[in-house]
Amino acid sequence: MMIVGGALAGLLFGFGLLISGLAHPDKVQGFLDLAGQWDPSLAFVMGGAIAVAIIPFSLAKKNKIQPVSGVKMELPTRTDVDKKLLIGSALFGVGWGLAGYCPGPALVSFGAGIDMAWWFVPAMLVGALVQRLFFK
Repeated sequence: MMIVGGALAGLLFGFGLLISGLAHPDKVQGFLDLAGQWDPSLAFVMGGAIAVAIIPFSLAKKNKIQPVSGVKMELPTRTDVDKKLLIGSALFGVGWGLAGYCPGPALVSFGAGIDMAWWFVPAMLVGALVQRLFFK
């Protein structure tokens, strides 16, 4: 049953990314272009996602609710900001700005057959492999 629930959640997430435009690099780059022709529409998508998630995550943090799957929910406990976090965030931001993709939307675009994702996803996987091999 967990596989079906996971598949349905993944489909819902993927359709949401496609419908909202987050799976389209041009739309994302328009959102990130604050100095040019800024497209604020993705702020509503992100705001909607935060609004929907804030109550369940707050309850889960206080152990008032559990996932329907029965699997223990692992929430992050670290709150410190270190050099690795800052460097990783900067690299992620530069990559997101240049390509218009982050991992979730890239995989959705890959599955939807959007051309640029066919270049981006393999490069993203190589980057993840390099990080795993050299930066433990």
